[in-house]
Amino acid sequence: MKRRSYYRLPAGVQDLLPDECYNLNLIEKKLEEKFMLAGCSRVQSAALEYYDTYAEIKNKIPQKKMFKLTDGDGSLLVLRPDMTLAVARMAATSPLALPAKLCYFSNVWDYAGAGSYTIREIYQAGVEFLGRSGAFSDAQAIAFAIECLQAIGLKDFIVDVGHAGFFKGILQECDLDGDAVEEVRLLVNAKDAPGAQALLEKYGAPRRAADALAALPTLFGGEEVLSRAEKYAGSPAAREALDRLKRVYALLKDFGLEKYVSFDLGTVKDLSYYSGVVFTGLTRSIGSPILSGGRYDNLADDFGRHVPAVGFAMGLKRILIALERQGALRPAAPRADVVIFSEEGAETKAYQAYLELTAAGRRVDLAAGDAKEAETLKNAGMVVLKATKKGVEKI
Repeated sequence: MKRRSYYRLPAGVQDLLPDECYNLNLIEKKLEEKFMLAGCSRVQSAALEYYDTYAEIKNKIPQKKMFKLTDGDGSLLVLRPDMTLAVARMAATSPLALPAKLCYFSNVWDYAGAGSYTIREIYQAGVEFLGRSGAFSDAQAIAFAIECLQAIGLKDFIVDVGHAGFFKGILQECDLDGDAVEEVRLLVNAKDAPGAQALLEKYGAPRRAADALAALPTLFGGEEVLSRAEKYAGSPAAREALDRLKRVYALLKDFGLEKYVSFDLGTVKDLSYYSGVVFTGLTRSIGSPILSGGRYDNLADDFGRHVPAVGFAMGLKRILIALERQGALRPAAPRADVVIFSEEGAETKAYQAYLELTAAGRRVDLAAGDAKEAETLKNAGMVVLKATKKGVEKI
């Protein structure tokens, strides 16, 4: 007989047990306080949206990455696949006053899964700074990302910074169509310099551009990367990208955050999505990014309003794994620090005592009378009360 498997979860999703939920809640509280103190307003987008919202726009999401389902009228729906796009839609289609700082705690769903953990239900916290452009806005977003990682107790992390415009500027000399550009981007992202160079030679790209793209995977490290990259900045767009990175880094140095920043011009994120500075949070404790962000000035254009914007999202479950490996998680708090045992007939007195104690901020558990359990809890250091018909007293 085939064994039933109703209790199993689909691939890429997971339950969280009390210790994990307790620590996730602590992370959320710390981030919520950071977001509030930075002047962010919390938003929540709908979990269900129309398929066309994400499949028919310029910055479309591949259909194979979306969980799809059918509405009662036959319309095709998807589970929210991207929170930044959802915020861009909200900003473009609502009377939101700009500039604005928005934050969120939300799930996104990736049907295909991504990274070495193939997580398909991704719980994120993020911020989007809308309506402002310029180097100071970029530096502020990166600095705030660093502050958030510090606030949740993460150690040994770095934020890799790049610029979508540098890669775009190099490609301006190549006259490639969209499919060819994406082929090259994927090879550069995979640090496959010979592959990228061979592909550009196949497409007849100028040697200067081919050499520049072949060098991209090597352009990572400290501030010196920006100087090394200058000889490959043959177009105005590439030079402008480097100038922006230099201004942003100068500000981050003034903020005292340079030790958390490195550069990687060979990490090229989605070119239609990102328009400027991009950044990724990394830690040795986990092999996948824990934070991802950048400037996306043209994203809301798809929904009818131009909104310059920069922001980032943090994968909270990945951060939970990283904190666990760093030994920074706390055991879940006990369910109560006071237990009230009630004799039969004294339940009302026990309940009244429970209300008074919880109103005073104590964690209280109510239980039927059990002398053996009461003694065990008392020996463990817990406050134990006993309710009788005469009243409530400490054991």
